[in-house]
Amino acid sequence: MTGRVRLRIVHVVRAPIGGIFRHIADLAHAQAAAGHEIGIVCDSRTGGAFEEEAIARIAPKLALGATRLPMRRNVSFADIAAVQHMVGHLAALEPDVIHCHGAKGGVYGRLIGSWLGRERPVARLYAPHGGSLHFDKWSLEGRIYFAVERGLERLTDALIHVSAYEAETYRDKVGVPRCRAAVVLNGLREEEFEPVIPRADASDLLFVGMFRDLKGTDVFLEALARLQTRLGRRVTAHLFGQSEDESLGRYQALARSLGIADLARFHDPAPTRDAFARGRVIVVPSRAESMPYIVLEAIAAGLPIVATRVGGIPEIFGPRADELIPPGDPDALASGIERVLADPVRAQLDAAARWDWMRPRFNIDVMQRQIEVLYRDALRGRLKPAAYPALGPAQFSMG
Repeated sequence: MTGRVRLRIVHVVRAPIGGIFRHIADLAHAQAAAGHEIGIVCDSRTGGAFEEEAIARIAPKLALGATRLPMRRNVSFADIAAVQHMVGHLAALEPDVIHCHGAKGGVYGRLIGSWLGRERPVARLYAPHGGSLHFDKWSLEGRIYFAVERGLERLTDALIHVSAYEAETYRDKVGVPRCRAAVVLNGLREEEFEPVIPRADASDLLFVGMFRDLKGTDVFLEALARLQTRLGRRVTAHLFGQSEDESLGRYQALARSLGIADLARFHDPAPTRDAFARGRVIVVPSRAESMPYIVLEAIAAGLPIVATRVGGIPEIFGPRADELIPPGDPDALASGIERVLADPVRAQLDAAARWDWMRPRFNIDVMQRQIEVLYRDALRGRLKPAAYPALGPAQFSMG
């Protein structure tokens, strides 16, 4: 370590979108407020105006800047040039910590951190955020990705999992970590626990997230159709989000084929709390998640919610996890939505109970402090695989 109390921290991620970038932006803001010098490196090809605005909002807090370089989603020869470009950029920043997020960011950041670490200590921390862990354990693609993850553990000072579910999934698919591993729950800012009041023209339902099958966009549309055809309810919905490919057009076509094009209105991304005011019940129909911010934010805003039993969502619901819906099942989702819409008073009481349980457990200041402990331990050279067995579910080690 350089002896500085203030750390120079660079977050590396490929796609500056969705919950993963929300996590980075929040963490960077909290770290800057704690006196550290922060930078972000992300892809220049992903996202649009919404992402540009999000980066512009956090940029004034970033002493090491927000830099966008081309990073392809899939493995290609272009990665060689991208790594070379990033090596020069990160070397000039002289980071104490390279905190990698997501599969591609994890490869770039750990390789470069190890290269830079030949001359001085550089802590290399990796947060999968689901990423490659979403692949099937027995698929050829999954086996390749998990083998890469296993090999990169040798270049990793600590794994940071955002949920106990993700930590267990890593152990199951990749193996018991040969580096330190900790579960650090995502946290929210105090102002996010203020209630959101629906607008007078709010729709019945709200979907906020990436338009992709992994997030259950198709299941949501199918459930809307079932509410109309089987239950006789014409339920309206706003869908806010974007896709990295051409899937938006596919979902719009699906809505037309189901006869609900007039009920389901698609929108570009919007600030989360602005989007929340456009619906009375939020639906999270995901097939897979790690620790989704949208669920945390919706509960903190006091919204009734219908969500699936995947990833870390049961950890967010805690003692109310039995309310969750099986994933990939439009009929079950439609029934869950119907129950909430049929009794608005009960829905608000349930929402208040979730708020009470969640508020003391998901705090951004706690998240920042726990992650900083991991940074400092790594820089002190205290992370020895034999001395730090992988942590069990819902644990955090203070070293």
